[in-house]
Order: sequence, then structure tokens, then C-alpha cells
Amino acid sequence: MRQLGKPELAELTLGATLLGNGGGGDPALARLIAEQAIDDYGPVTVAKLDEFPDDAQLVTVGVVGASTAIVEKIPAGREFIAAVRALSSYLGRKVDGIMPVEAGGMNTLIPLAVAVELGVPCVDADGMRRTFPQVEMTTFTLGGISASPMSLADEKGNKITFEAITNQVGERLVRGSAMMLGLANALASYPMTVAQAKATAIPDSLEYCSTIGRLLRAIQRRENGAWQEFLEFTGGRKVFEGKIIDLDRRTTTGFARGTVTIEGFVDPTCTMRIEMQNELLLAIEDGLPVVTPPDLICMLDHDTAEPVTTESLSYGERVTVLGLPCAEQWNREGFLDVVGPAAFGYYVDFAPLNGTIR
Repeated sequence: MRQLGKPELAELTLGATLLGNGGGGDPALARLIAEQAIDDYGPVTVAKLDEFPDDAQLVTVGVVGASTAIVEKIPAGREFIAAVRALSSYLGRKVDGIMPVEAGGMNTLIPLAVAVELGVPCVDADGMRRTFPQVEMTTFTLGGISASPMSLADEKGNKITFEAITNQVGERLVRGSAMMLGLANALASYPMTVAQAKATAIPDSLEYCSTIGRLLRAIQRRENGAWQEFLEFTGGRKVFEGKIIDLDRRTTTGFARGTVTIEGFVDPTCTMRIEMQNELLLAIEDGLPVVTPPDLICMLDHDTAEPVTTESLSYGERVTVLGLPCAEQWNREGFLDVVGPAAFGYYVDFAPLNGTIR
């Protein structure tokens, strides 16, 4: 186990912002929550899965809603503790560790704050190694782990705990409830044992996220070879560079949805269209899909290499679009049904960045 303090949060936050694929809420807000928790309770204990007994009880916790709503309705922090305690009470046993549901966005840092306040370790693993907008879109679902029972809490003290027959039904119940509670709520879900997590989770997520932040910081400092090191580590590539010429963004059906169109620097007749559902999900260049889920679309400010979130996109902004391959743990039977293009309503073929159909 290792101790994580406030100095280590900078690189972790930057990496989480990039792996948020434009969504997941602004990790800078979650960093403030984590820093306050560390001030109040001391450094966070971060542990690998093999440092727990196999029968230890884990749960995931994070914010659920629309990224545009989270900007206006900043989490208070206490709702996350309330959600975990409600789920623990329903399970009838204490929680031994908190695990991030995703490595990206606010939900990378919020589990740190919850873990240190509860006095338990935060697990260095997750269920996505990126962000996805829906509850069921995890490697846990692929491995047959139920997201239920789940507990939803808001900042006013309202709490709901329920079970669903499938994770997809659970998503609809969560989304409908969150819409009534302001679209920026705390969700505790995926109660599982460490043995189950070892079989289904993506390990070393926090470490990966921090490394991404360190490599991206080197790019921002314009160090020699920084881009090459970043792309070699991630297996990614630059897929487009240009200026935003059109932006359609709206909050509907519990998500921030929209389309951003980018005009190429070299050839203005060449354009890229990116479809959004909280996250940047589908990149189409001149009518052809070039990055499709579950692979990652990450957008950087062209001049500063700062990750750009969907809620901050603006007309005329100069951007660099990156494509990163998804974690290898997604490579199992049925993954396209859970996180492929059709799962989001995009009826295009999966176009893997690594060039192989899995």
C-alpha cells in the first residue's frame, strides 16, 4: 500500500481530465474535494487488489448526471459518503475498500476523498480506464457483475437504494431518478468482493492516470521527445488538427448531447465531426468513422495541450484530436454489445485504432 497526498493530485487530475474523453465532469472540482478530505483526515491509502483478502467488500462511488449540469451544480461532497453508507446499510456489512468506477473525469478523484473519510483504502483499479456515460458500460458488466444494489444520494439528504434485474435497467432507474434530483448526484454501486474484482476490473488505473498526467505535462513544457513518449506509452495517435467551426450542445434525456465540427488547418475542405453524449464518442472524418467506442477520443487545446472538456468547447477554438486504444480488458466476448457504436445508437462498424477486430 502507498500513501497519496496533495502533491500527487496534480498529475492524477491532469491524467483524469484527458481520460475523461471530454466528459465525466471537471476533475479540478473533484480535486478540491479530495484536497479538503486530505486536509481533514490525512493522506489517502491506495492499495492494489492483491493487497486485500479475496472476501473483502468493495463498492464503487462517483458522480452521475450530465457534465453541463455539474458545472452549475457543484457537488457538496457529503452526498458521496451518504450514498456509500446507504449501500453499506442495505448490504448489511461494512465496506472494506472504495474503487473508482472509471479512470477519467471527476470519478477518479472523488473515491479518494470518500476512502480517506471512511478510513478505508482506495483501490488502484476501475471498470473502464476511460469514462463512459452509462452505468452498465463497464468491464464489470462484461464479467457478469451486477451494479445492484445501488444507492443514489443528493446534497439535500435524499437517498434512494434499489435493485435492478439487469445493469441496463439499473441505468434507466438511475438516470430517471437523477433527472428528478438535479442531474448531479452521488452513486454507490457495483458491490463486489475482491475476488470478483480481480476477475473483472482493470488494474493499476490510478497509476496509469498519473503517468498520463506526467507525460502530458512534459508535452505542455515542450520537452524534446515528449509527444513520441506519450504516443508510445498510450498506443495512440493524432487523428486531426483544426478549428471548431460549428457546435451543437444541449442537455436532454439526462445527458449532455451534441455535435462538434472541426475544420482542418492544412485543408479547410477536410472536416471532422465528433458526436457527444457527455463524452466524445464517435469521430467521423469526411464521412468515414475514424475513432469509435470503446476507443478513446481526447481533445487538447492546440497551443497549450490542455485537455478540453465538452462543456468548455467554444466556436473558433483551435484543437488537436487524439485517438487512444481502449484497455485490453475490454477484449472479451460481448464488448461491442456493451460499449460498441450501436450501444450509443451509432450504426457504424467498429473501427479499432490498433487495426484488429477483436
